[in-house]
Amino acid sequence: MTNTQNPRMLAFELLQKAEKSKQYSNIALDHALEDSNMKEADKRLSSILFYGVTERRITLDHRITELSSRKLDELDGKVLCALRIGLYQLIYLDRIPPHAAINETVALCPKKSAGFVNAILRAHTRTPMTAPKSDDPATLLSLTYSVCPALAKRFIDDFGIEEARAILSGFDKTAKTTLRVNTLKVDRETLLGAIDGAQTTQNSPVGLFASGSVRSLYGFDDGLFFVQDEASQICVEVLGATEGDLMLDICSCPGSKSFGSAIKMKDKGRIIAFDLHENKLSLVSNGAERLGIDIIETHAEDGRSFIPELELCADRVLCDVPCSGFGVLSKKPELRYKDPAGSARLPEIQLAILENASRYVKRGGVLVYSTCTLLSSENEDNVNAFLSKHPEFELVPWKIGDISAERGYLTLYPHVHGTDGFFIAKLIRK
Repeated sequence: MTNTQNPRMLAFELLQKAEKSKQYSNIALDHALEDSNMKEADKRLSSILFYGVTERRITLDHRITELSSRKLDELDGKVLCALRIGLYQLIYLDRIPPHAAINETVALCPKKSAGFVNAILRAHTRTPMTAPKSDDPATLLSLTYSVCPALAKRFIDDFGIEEARAILSGFDKTAKTTLRVNTLKVDRETLLGAIDGAQTTQNSPVGLFASGSVRSLYGFDDGLFFVQDEASQICVEVLGATEGDLMLDICSCPGSKSFGSAIKMKDKGRIIAFDLHENKLSLVSNGAERLGIDIIETHAEDGRSFIPELELCADRVLCDVPCSGFGVLSKKPELRYKDPAGSARLPEIQLAILENASRYVKRGGVLVYSTCTLLSSENEDNVNAFLSKHPEFELVPWKIGDISAERGYLTLYPHVHGTDGFFIAKLIRK
């Protein structure tokens, strides 16, 4: 039974469950906070600890090995989890006094372990913490930015050591809560003035940055906005759906790009949102209902399966394919520990989806291919492979705000553009 009163205990229990179940952190946390009766400030602390420990696990574990004579695999799971929570507060949370962080963390432990945890945390306060050192660049980036060595090496191979360091540093910044204004119901300036502390996005013409619980923000219940990163908003702008279009969203869930396109279309036209998993499509239907959107219909379908009656029919086709996710490490910290080798088959699947989706695009119609990863094997390489087989398509330059893609495709980077890592390619059928 999850403790719903103590924010540290809630994080402590959830971290242990996530370690065992391998469930995505945002799902486990969202459910727990919905069931909790804690104050908002305590919920925020639980979130900070849960995400923070998940995100910094390799760095925290390295510090534990510096302070303890015991190896990590010799430590009880609860003890290790408590040490991570305690060290995270001491290293990264300036507003929590060290004595409070230590005492509250020790209180999480079984009595037989309390003395050991107390000693390690107090040793940290007496021992200066130095930057990790290693002769191996991948190991060094792994320890510094808390990503698995295999991912660090892949980034180094793809981008070089200095650019890999800059990219990983960009992921270390706290992910912003970004809203897409529902201009069917309200204009951006009005919503900007109604949400305390909100700011406009830099390049998307329809986005806002906000803080606090999304559900408690002004206008949530009335469907005045939905959560969507600026990169995804830019993708919708590049697609450029207009009133009366037939648009296909090939891999749509959870639906934000369909929502954004429906709003651009002023809820006039037709959007067919597909997804492989039928149980996920309720996210699209429910979201559209909250936003007051009527033109989206949903169908369970494999993106590689051809639907003859739609051949050469669509004005706009969005092919936002399943990907490795290595552009959203700040929002899905578990991906920091995912070996890229496990995604080796994805480019083949992505290309098959892209080729099938292209069959629906009418002459003069627009096809957008996008991912939320930074790996060229899933991005530029797929687009170039597609074009080598399909001369009937060509890339089209695009520009949104200050971001322009003269070649027709571009990768957005957190440290450069302040968005998720995201790839967008715009093509037309000649």
